Amino acid sequence: MGFTSTLPLYSHTKIRPSKQSLRFEPLASDSGGRLVPYTTSFGTWRCYSRSKRLTVKAAYGAEGGARRRIYRQSQAEQPTSSAPVKQVASFVVPAGVFVAATFVLWKVVEKLLMPKPSRSSSVENKSPSQGLKWSFAPGTNLLSGFAAKIDRQSKQTLNEFAKELRAFSSVDMSGRNFGDEGLFFLAESLGYNKIVEEVSFAANGITAAGIKALDGVLQANIVLKTLNLSGNPIGDEGVKCLCDILVNNASIQKLQLNSVDLGDEGAKAIAELLKKNSTLRVLELNNNMIDYSGFTSLAGAFLENNTVRNLHLNGNYGGALGANALAKGLEGNKSLRELHLHGNSIGDEGVRSLLLGLSSHKGKITLLDLGNNSITAKGAFHVAEYIKKSKSLLWVNLYMNDIGDEGADKIADALKQNRAITTIDLGGNNIHAKGVSVIAEALKDNTIITNLELGYNPIGPDGAKALSEVLKFHGNVKTLKLGWCQIGPKGAEFIADMLRYNNTISMLDLRANGLKDEGAACLARSLKVVNEALTSLDLGFNEIRDDGAFAIAQALKANADVTVTSLNLASNFLTKFGQSALTDARDHVYEMSEREVNIFF
Repeated sequence: MGFTSTLPLYSHTKIRPSKQSLRFEPLASDSGGRLVPYTTSFGTWRCYSRSKRLTVKAAYGAEGGARRRIYRQSQAEQPTSSAPVKQVASFVVPAGVFVAATFVLWKVVEKLLMPKPSRSSSVENKSPSQGLKWSFAPGTNLLSGFAAKIDRQSKQTLNEFAKELRAFSSVDMSGRNFGDEGLFFLAESLGYNKIVEEVSFAANGITAAGIKALDGVLQANIVLKTLNLSGNPIGDEGVKCLCDILVNNASIQKLQLNSVDLGDEGAKAIAELLKKNSTLRVLELNNNMIDYSGFTSLAGAFLENNTVRNLHLNGNYGGALGANALAKGLEGNKSLRELHLHGNSIGDEGVRSLLLGLSSHKGKITLLDLGNNSITAKGAFHVAEYIKKSKSLLWVNLYMNDIGDEGADKIADALKQNRAITTIDLGGNNIHAKGVSVIAEALKDNTIITNLELGYNPIGPDGAKALSEVLKFHGNVKTLKLGWCQIGPKGAEFIADMLRYNNTISMLDLRANGLKDEGAACLARSLKVVNEALTSLDLGFNEIRDDGAFAIAQALKANADVTVTSLNLASNFLTKFGQSALTDARDHVYEMSEREVNIFF
């Protein structure tokens, strides 16, 4: 019987330890020899990709010396050249079994250790033929690979959006972040839609490529009146594409393109649209990058367009030259009613040119927004002259300029002659007590002004006194805003005294005036007196503590007929005790009169 031992050569360098084996040692007698153990130290073996085995054959048994001689002879010859078939088989069969067993074992381990792919990834890797089928109306220009880009949850959400578009007349989908692909899907719901009249796709990451989804859709829809694409980076290319689409649209009356990275080229495309489109009534292009060139293009369009009534160009870069160009375009226009130019740095010279053009305007301007335009007392003179002449102007905004007391004096003189303006905003113009005094005098004979904004002006306690003495018995002011005016507790006394007699002011804003507990207590005493006009009082940011809150709470409890329904005490120094007192007063008013007082703290 033979003994066979095989040692595999692996594919990596191995350091083998000392190994014990058998060695043939001849004996002195004819009986042959014997096998004795000996130790061989194996060094570093460099192994190769092909399989090799080390085979050691040992013969022993009853035959003795004859077989030992055969063994010595076979060891002296080349093992591969004269190996019998059985010996080759003894080499190949175990090697094949070992390789097969190793392969199967590795596959089992791989299945156990490798993580299973997630469900979402399997959905993404499906071919379009394996997923759900989607139908899109003609003209939507479906983007390639759309079905593979959105997962099942996104499709479900878009389906819900599509249902909204088909069910409601006004739909707000702003800030949903569905991008170009989502717009391509939702565009189908707008085609031939006879329900939705207003839709907002604002702030959804839509680019110029996504605007193509509206091609063929807006031409087919004859009901949609308001389209809001603000806050999407569509740029000039997207605006050009949209203008090409809207040339043949006969329903959209309000187009909102605020903050869409629109420049002069896009403004030029809109100007060409205005020359052909006779449907648009409101055009909003706020907070873009329109410069003098873009203003010039729009001005040329208004020489031909007589349908747009509201033009919004706030937060652009028109400057004095842009205002001058726009004025020339508006001279022959008959339709414009509202002009919004807030934050265009047009300055005094730009105001002069613009108002000269508006003086020749054949239409009736009702709203003029010139806020934050670096206008000084010199520019206020031109505004005052226009106010004196205008019989249609209802709303004037000079917010955040620098007209000062001198400019306030000019505006006040104009208000004495004007009998049309109902709202005037002079906030943030560095007006002091002197300037407020002349404005207050103008209110004695003017019962048309109902909304007066004087916030962010350092009028102080003296300015509050001058204004209060007039409004105590004169004027028709319903909304008075005096936030950030430095009136302090002393000024609060004058305001509180005025409220005892005034029967017109319904909304009073006194935020951030440093009223503290003393000022709050003064106002609380006025709230105990029956006042049938005041409904909203804003006392936020006034350093009011619990004592002031207790005084106001007691006033609300004492006067069952108080008409205040909104009281703001946010951003003060109230603890849970002051808040609890106000909450208790609110509940008391509701129990006594079933009226709700909304208190914010």
